[in-house]
Amino acid sequence: MKRIITGLALASAATLLAAGPAQAAPAAKDPVAAVKKQFVAGKGVKFSERTTAIQGRMRGIITRRTGTYQFSKTGVAASDITGAFNVKALGPDAGEDKTLKAMGRPERTITIGKTSYLSGGLWADMLPEGKTWTRMRNIPFSGLSGVYGQPLNLTESATLKTLFKSAQPAKGGWAGKITVGDLRRISPSFRGNLLLGAPSKKTSKVALSWKLTVDAKGLPARLVTLMPLAALSSNADDKSSLSIETLYSGWGSSVKITAPPADQVTDEFKDGTDSEDEIPSMTLPLSSIAH
Repeated sequence: MKRIITGLALASAATLLAAGPAQAAPAAKDPVAAVKKQFVAGKGVKFSERTTAIQGRMRGIITRRTGTYQFSKTGVAASDITGAFNVKALGPDAGEDKTLKAMGRPERTITIGKTSYLSGGLWADMLPEGKTWTRMRNIPFSGLSGVYGQPLNLTESATLKTLFKSAQPAKGGWAGKITVGDLRRISPSFRGNLLLGAPSKKTSKVALSWKLTVDAKGLPARLVTLMPLAALSSNADDKSSLSIETLYSGWGSSVKITAPPADQVTDEFKDGTDSEDEIPSMTLPLSSIAH
């Protein structure tokens, strides 16, 4: 499978401050245990999310995503996520680029088990006539917008447990850090969304900072993660960052996610290439981020 090209042409910029020292006592409930109790077949949680690129004093929202996770007794059984790139934030001329314009259309990804179905966005221009979905197996891939989405999937038990091994109490919840190397080892969704091989030694040591606000039951309500661009590419400026804010709602609500109709799904693009072998490369011109 071809790797996604994360061509982030950002100039030098000051990083955001990482999560600060403890400011308040932790919530009475344990988030790890609270989330585990939500693993009931047919139940789930919703989220909304935005990713902001930071370049010095300039910042712009580059992606927005919404979605739903459906649980089983052991974890996530399925997800349905819609996202789109904010083309206007990528510079004054971004809207003239055919590929970027297509990425500005809503992209929907349904994942059931280890199979993902993708529709809309850039995929719409690549599918043969009469087909609206392409299929990818054995990777928990949540679409091109997911590459720049929340890297910390709190619905993964192993990920949540690892985060809280070193978490510190902070105002309204918890805060901490995790390296790219550690996150890749435990998080299938992080590996799947980046579609990369083993990270370089430099990239493995890059740390992501996070701050989680929880509700009265200890369930995640708001997660903000600061991800240096060096986490996506060893060639990126490690002083430039993405700030990803995820809001969770509807814990325990009834959810039923189903695969698209089989006659609308294809494993090939219109040029005859296998959709599992040909992932479109993308380069985001983030050097001119709009305010």
